This record gives sequence, C-alpha cells and structure tokens, in this order.
Amino acid sequence: MKNKKLKFVDIFSGAGGLSCGLEQAGMECLLGVDCDKYAAQTFEKNHKKAKVYSGEIEKLTKLKLNELLQGQTIDAVVGGPPCQGFSTVGLGDPKDKRNSLFLHFVRIVKLLNPNFIVIENVTGLVAKKNEKTLLSIFHRFQKLGYNLDIRILSSQNFGVPEVRRRTIILGTRINSEPIFPKPTHDIKKKGQYIPAVTIGEAFEDLATPKGELLNHDLDSAKVKNKLDENRLKRIPEGRGIRYQKDELAYLPPKLRFNVDWENLPEGRFRQTKYQRLDRNKPGPTIMTHRHGYFHPTENRYLTPREAAKCQSFPNDFEFIGPISAQWRQIGNAVPPLLGKAIGKCLLQMAKKATDPNNEIKKVKKKDLIIQSRKKAFNYRDQVSL
Repeated sequence: MKNKKLKFVDIFSGAGGLSCGLEQAGMECLLGVDCDKYAAQTFEKNHKKAKVYSGEIEKLTKLKLNELLQGQTIDAVVGGPPCQGFSTVGLGDPKDKRNSLFLHFVRIVKLLNPNFIVIENVTGLVAKKNEKTLLSIFHRFQKLGYNLDIRILSSQNFGVPEVRRRTIILGTRINSEPIFPKPTHDIKKKGQYIPAVTIGEAFEDLATPKGELLNHDLDSAKVKNKLDENRLKRIPEGRGIRYQKDELAYLPPKLRFNVDWENLPEGRFRQTKYQRLDRNKPGPTIMTHRHGYFHPTENRYLTPREAAKCQSFPNDFEFIGPISAQWRQIGNAVPPLLGKAIGKCLLQMAKKATDPNNEIKKVKKKDLIIQSRKKAFNYRDQVSL
C-alpha cells in the first residue's frame, strides 16, 4: 500500500470537517453522507471531487453505494455515528433511533470492507453509563476483523485554536494495533513548552486567497437587544459573568441581574453570560449556536467565519444555508486539523501494513475503556513528550 492515495467515505459527515482534514493529510474523499440538506450542500460545495448522498441512510443500499462509488476500492470508512443508545443486549432502547443509525454505519463498513475505520463522538461516550455501548462497538467490529483502540484527543494539542475534547475510535484490519496522533501544541517537549494557537493568531487572517470574506456578515452579528449590548460593553476581554463577584466587578447597579444569587444552584449561572473570548488563549468549545461567546474586543457575537476559524476550517471553506444552519454545521464539526492528524496516522498505518489476514489482537476492551474514561474528564494534565 506504499505511495497509494487512500480513498474514504464519510458517513454522518455533517459539513465535512473530518473529510477536510483527511484530505489535507493527503487522502481522497469519494462520498459524503448526511441527511441535513444544508450540511450536504456545504459538503458538496467544498469537496468538489466527492459524491454526496443526502437522504435517509436506510435507503443507502448496496446497489446505491455501487452506483455512487462506481466499484472503487474504499480504504477507510469514517464518521460520527450516534452511539449512545446502543447496548450489548439487543438494541438497548428500541425506541432510540440512534441504535439503528449506528447499525447502518456497521452495515456500510460490512459492505465496503475498508482497511480502516474512524469513529468520532463526544467524551461522554466513555462515561460509565455508556460502558455497554462501547463494549458493543468493540465486539461488533472485532467480529468483522478489526483491531480497535480508543483515545480522548483534545483539539488544541493539534494546532486548533479551540479546546475541544473528542472520543476517537480507530480500527485497522492490516495492523496489530491502531496508531494515534501525537500532540504538537500545548505541550512540553524536551523541557520546552510549545504553546497552543490562540484566538488572536487565528483572527489575524480571515480572508480567502482571493481576498474574500466568506460567512462574515457583521450586521447579523450585532447584539440587537440594547440591555445585552450595554452589559457586554462593560465586560473585559476574556471575562464574563457567572458568579455574583463578576456582576459586582463589571456591572453598575442599573445593569445588574435581578437574581437571588444565594438561592441559585451552586451560587452561579449554569453557563457564563457575556463570555468574551481571549486573544491570548485558544477558545472554548464552539457550540451549535452563536449565543455562547462574544468577540474579544468588539461588542458583538462572533460571525460564522470567526467560529469556523476557531475550529481550524480554511478561510475558503464556505458554509451554505441561513446563519442558524451555518452555526449548527460549525458547532457539530470535527476540527479539520484534528482530522488531518488522524489522517496522517492512517497513512502511516497503510505504509506499515502487516499481513492482510492479520489476527485480531486480544485486548481487554474494558481496560481500554476505563483508561480512556480516566483521561476524558481530566482537564489539568499538560502533555509532556
């Protein structure tokens, strides 16, 4: 498999952040699959050589796959299938549609028989309550001949100007074990600290090579409520209001909230209000709506372009649909630079391919899951190499 360009399909692709990153690594996307019409249009706009299937995954039959892929060999099936409703006992909750969606991901892997699989999901997937789900995933893919491993990866460790932690499951049929990317940013390497990419660095350049600013409508980013705008004007960069001490520090009496702080759960707002980003740090996890975070210095929301830049999307990656749909696509996406790091590992595994009839490595699946769970919710450890 040396020097071969790996071809892949992206199931539950969304706008195509993972595909974008894998292609940056040197892979080739042949097909994107998502039922959201705006996400599918965005995928098609930015992956011009790939086919796009926008419809119910139940109708993506073997015949339809053959028609779309025209008999080409698929090296990897990747995507973010819903997993949480799945369990070892039957289908878990039979009313949970996520069960059947995940099973369709498995079905497509069976049909295409790729050498590699990549599954991306939230960190909550490794929580104790989802242990049966993960054991089922490992069991099903090991039956198909894959060696699997699982890690929690944090995007700022791979050059993304955003702290976003994701569960990544890698599977291979041609290696004794998967290879995961090693952090390149926000780490200590040989005693020297390599910083994360900051919001300030990311926002320095938002234009395409042609000088265009895509998805950057400043008028739609205005804070239209006057009270909200007046409060925001008082908030320093990198700050927000979550506790009473924040309110007292930043807001004059006439702009304060009419709340009983002592009777709020834990004496705080559940989420910080009027949270400004900090140009000297990577940003927090970008959500699927614009109301969570505000520009570091200007009195407005972020534009979709700025949110996409936090996620490491290239400036010429254009999002289709109304503003709400653009935010949904951006907030749900895998950061492309995280995808690129994963793609490089798939290429590395392809070059190191062992026996195609590789035996399944016997691992204690539960031990892997427990190890991942310990790291999933530990936000204090700094990576050292």
